[in-house]
Amino acid sequence: MSARELIVLGTASQVPTRYRNHNGYLLRWDAEGFLFDPGEGTQRQMVYANVASTAITRICITHFHGDHCLGLAGISQRISLDGAPHPVHVYYPASGQVYYERLRKASIFHDVATVVPHPIRDPGVIMDDAKNLSMSALRLSHSVEAWGYRLQEADGRRMLPKRLAEFGVRGPMVRKLMEAGEIEVDGKKVALDDVSVARPGQSVAFVMDTRMCNNAIELARGVDMLICESTYLERDADKARAHGHLTAGEAATIAKEAGARKLVLTHFSQRYPSIKPFVEEASKIHDDVVAVADGDVVPVPKRRT
Repeated sequence: MSARELIVLGTASQVPTRYRNHNGYLLRWDAEGFLFDPGEGTQRQMVYANVASTAITRICITHFHGDHCLGLAGISQRISLDGAPHPVHVYYPASGQVYYERLRKASIFHDVATVVPHPIRDPGVIMDDAKNLSMSALRLSHSVEAWGYRLQEADGRRMLPKRLAEFGVRGPMVRKLMEAGEIEVDGKKVALDDVSVARPGQSVAFVMDTRMCNNAIELARGVDMLICESTYLERDADKARAHGHLTAGEAATIAKEAGARKLVLTHFSQRYPSIKPFVEEASKIHDDVVAVADGDVVPVPKRRT
């Protein structure tokens, strides 16, 4: 059975705590598994979350600060050890090529997996080889080169059984109608609009370390779920700006201005023992907010009808 859900492997920012591991997020999307920003300890967090390394089909790194990438070394070796039966594609800033190569071959191991590097140099679509699904990237505003990601399912159609029966469309005729847009049945033309309704594609945006910027809003434009860093609370907004991060309120502002449906807050500074204030702060601006803890599972909201 297919699933579309976010499995939270770690929620700390630069310094992990007793209860927060470094970053790590696995987005299950049908047959695909997108591992975002695997920080140190991601392998062990996957064990706790019952996630097999073979579930990973793509790895996306926003930037090469250690809390977002050090786990790549272990994951690279693990997918070989476990015999990943498919290629694993890795997306990362091209300016960090040397760090990518170091992490991929950080120590001696039997490298038998098929790992396909995709250094990102230009904004736009960076993945379009998955069925009905594309991924794009835009540059963010951090202290080093950083990119945000957006997954977008293609729009489709939902066939209406009652209308199909009324127009006499059945069997192979259904696929022919979907492909051609119009067919003839018993001498009468039947259009796709006569027997179906639009089915909007689902979408998810992943925005990590960044200051407020237009590209963060564009990545999140109309998405069903925005996974967003919220390193600081508003009382420490000066620290957020100085270090290239967001507050919970700023993350909520991005979600509101972009029209994102659900906001998932993460990447919390070690200075805050509780995540409750993050929800309280963001909920004043956006009406569907969750601050996640390690091990949480957040379903992608059901598609708009």
